[in-house]
Amino acid sequence: MATAEPEATAAAHYAAYFRRMVLIRCFEEALSDLFGRNLLGGTSHFCIGQEACAVGVVSALRKTDWLVSNHRGHGHLLARGLDPARVMGELMGKITGYCGGRGGSQHMCSMADHFLGTNGITGGGLPIGTGAALALRYRGSDDIVAVFFGDGASNQGTFHESLNMAALWKLPVLYVCENNGYGMSNPVSRSVAAGGILERAGAYGIPGRRADGMDLTAVLEQTADLAAAVRAGAGPALLELETYRFCGHSKNDPRVYRSREEEADWQHRDCLERSAAHLRRLGLSEAAIEALRQEARQTIDAAVQAAMAAPCGGRDHALGGVYA
Repeated sequence: MATAEPEATAAAHYAAYFRRMVLIRCFEEALSDLFGRNLLGGTSHFCIGQEACAVGVVSALRKTDWLVSNHRGHGHLLARGLDPARVMGELMGKITGYCGGRGGSQHMCSMADHFLGTNGITGGGLPIGTGAALALRYRGSDDIVAVFFGDGASNQGTFHESLNMAALWKLPVLYVCENNGYGMSNPVSRSVAAGGILERAGAYGIPGRRADGMDLTAVLEQTADLAAAVRAGAGPALLELETYRFCGHSKNDPRVYRSREEEADWQHRDCLERSAAHLRRLGLSEAAIEALRQEARQTIDAAVQAAMAAPCGGRDHALGGVYA
């Protein structure tokens, strides 16, 4: 029978998770500021409000388990422990970025960190993760794949094809839906006939669970349980995390499709504030919690400065790595 984790150890682990969530929040807020000052071009999709999903899922997995992300993937990258300065450098098109500045926000990967990439195509990561799970089974590995996708992606054919194939072949893959209530501006209530994503697991005969994506502890526990079963050979599983993005779909979204009252209700469930409250219950002082916040802010400030100072690649770099 497993023994309870010592209180001091539990507090230390939770403090590390909290710092990682604050790091993600600060990173996204820094991006928003950079866009506002015209220091970044294009667009980006922030995960502000969804930090507990990324940190909870990734922290419950092994470092050798593979991750597949989506268009809202900065949090997943940082939750895996990737260097914020190199992630920021990639977004700025700098040679120091994880893909040499070629991939940007929606095409960033790090094979050394078992991160198969963000993906700009809705539902595009689902077949990639399913294929990676098949490769792991061929290798006889007991690692698994976790695939992040949004509620909108559950209406894509890739979702149904991937779950069907994974169920038939009992592939070691955990499908993680971050259900933030909207596919761009379209609410789930108008786009998902079953009412939620979890109900779709039954159509493929695979286990599924729903958890509060604003509660780090709930995400950790549900991910750990499902991942253990997947790792043991039970086949795929589906985890639906009910969460909320405090920002718009992308940086230019004025959010006219939802009320400020709705947003305020979800703000009261902010995963950072709930996690801070849990740290207080574990015995951490307000000063210690603020120190974690400040450390995360300083890390992101330094990452921004490092990325801005890094060089861009020249013509040869831009044309390199091209195969025909």
